[in-house]
Amino acid sequence: MTDDPSRRKVLRNSGVLAGAALLAGVPGGHTAQAAPRADQPSPVVELPAGRLRGGIEGGLAVFKGVPYAAPPVGALRWRPAQPHPGWQGTRDATAFGPSAPQPYREGGDQVLGTHGSPPFDEDCLTLNVWTPGTGDAKRPVMVWIHGGGFISGSGSMPNYSGETFSRDGDLVVVTVNYRLGPLGYLYFGEDGAGGNFWLTDQLAALRWVRDNIAAFGGDPDDITVAGQSGGALSVAALAGARPKGRPLFRRAILQSPPLGLQIPTRAESLQRTATFLDVLKAKDVSELRTVPWPRLIAATFEMFGRTGRWGYWSTPFLPVLDGVTLDRDPADLLLGGAGADIDVLIGWTREEANFAFALNEPYAAATKDQVLARARDTFGNRAAEAYTAYAEARPGARPVDVLMDLITDDLFRMPALALAERRAARGRPVWAYQFNLPTPAHNGRLAAAHCLELPFAFDNFDKWSHAPFLAGLDPRVRDGLAATMHASWISFIRTGDPNHHPMPRWERYGRDSRTTMTLDSVTTAVDDVAGYWRRLRHPAS
Repeated sequence: MTDDPSRRKVLRNSGVLAGAALLAGVPGGHTAQAAPRADQPSPVVELPAGRLRGGIEGGLAVFKGVPYAAPPVGALRWRPAQPHPGWQGTRDATAFGPSAPQPYREGGDQVLGTHGSPPFDEDCLTLNVWTPGTGDAKRPVMVWIHGGGFISGSGSMPNYSGETFSRDGDLVVVTVNYRLGPLGYLYFGEDGAGGNFWLTDQLAALRWVRDNIAAFGGDPDDITVAGQSGGALSVAALAGARPKGRPLFRRAILQSPPLGLQIPTRAESLQRTATFLDVLKAKDVSELRTVPWPRLIAATFEMFGRTGRWGYWSTPFLPVLDGVTLDRDPADLLLGGAGADIDVLIGWTREEANFAFALNEPYAAATKDQVLARARDTFGNRAAEAYTAYAEARPGARPVDVLMDLITDDLFRMPALALAERRAARGRPVWAYQFNLPTPAHNGRLAAAHCLELPFAFDNFDKWSHAPFLAGLDPRVRDGLAATMHASWISFIRTGDPNHHPMPRWERYGRDSRTTMTLDSVTTAVDDVAGYWRRLRHPAS
């Protein structure tokens, strides 16, 4: 691995608020306009669909529960998103709409806690807007697409509040609800129709932003779409859309996109749909349309058991290469056509897979033979060599530690780097990062797990008090790194470049240097951070 200290540029995140410059202004020399006062009248905007009245929160105008498509209920269940008919009079936009139906357990899990809370309803296609002020300011726009393994999450979660980005960066921020689980991802192939109903929702939301965001003080020609995990995969899938001859967005932030997923073909997706039909003892989609949504969601738990494979991240519902809404791997959409012109910021956490496996007791008992068998899926007859390399890289590693590092590389790190390599080879702009700061929670077993970078990017730890995986972080290091990351994300959204003072220089990822920013208690620009592992997988590279 290339890691020459003389080539590093370092920032020690010891509580110095690296993003403090944002308080005086915002990246790019733009000075934020005066925010609305709490005692001002409620903000009102006029849209083609009707009039909206929002509220004032934290000095921002906020509009919640705004419908962007018709409710996908009744005959519209498992149909592409349809235009909303609009409304008469003034619609109240001071309360979030319901989240998409999803599995829910009070208290959540021992890593994230809860990730999506009631109320849930099929009538869920709404979005939320935070803005420093309505009018013609033409501010840059950030659209956030949440992740959640394609089965959970919501744009109305406090975790994903647009408040910090809007306030600190003078941005208009939009968060989106879209269909999840069986309601968003089942594929039926009816009369040659497409699937990916989740994607039609997101496309409808982006069209709504393009057509309406100017009324909220946003610039429809300066949109960044950002997402994490399944939401980051969504960002890539959206990159190929070019309605009216122009792309729907200008920049993309992909946090931990699972680009190593094998997206099923139509035939493979129909097999998974047949499994779901069998779980519910239903004969076809017409019968499923009569089933109350709580029964559909309840079937998710059995789908985990029926579709899971040992040593793989469980994903009972997946996108489909239907040839209508998605005709190629999402990563490929950022290489040609409309996606080639999109600026990309992409990254991963160092121990992504620890999120799903480190606290899973059955996996703690994994044997070397089991992990070798799993490694053969990736390395073939070189599995023993790969196992040894992973074990030596982590002294004292148990078989499950080797497995987790292998899954991290298979699903997240290596395919993200492959995308960066391919964009760099075409001369297209891309910046890469690796989030390294480990959490001490659960005796350090999670390390720098999947999702850990989220509160750092949003710089909103007060919204994550329910999340067990943040316990024990040193507040000075935590807040310093959060300020650094948050300012970089804002700078990228505003200018297409994540650099800001006093962060170390963050060069574009190029085939010569392969610069990756490692985000840790010491923030460091490292050349070819995963070179050894890339060569292990591709000896000729």
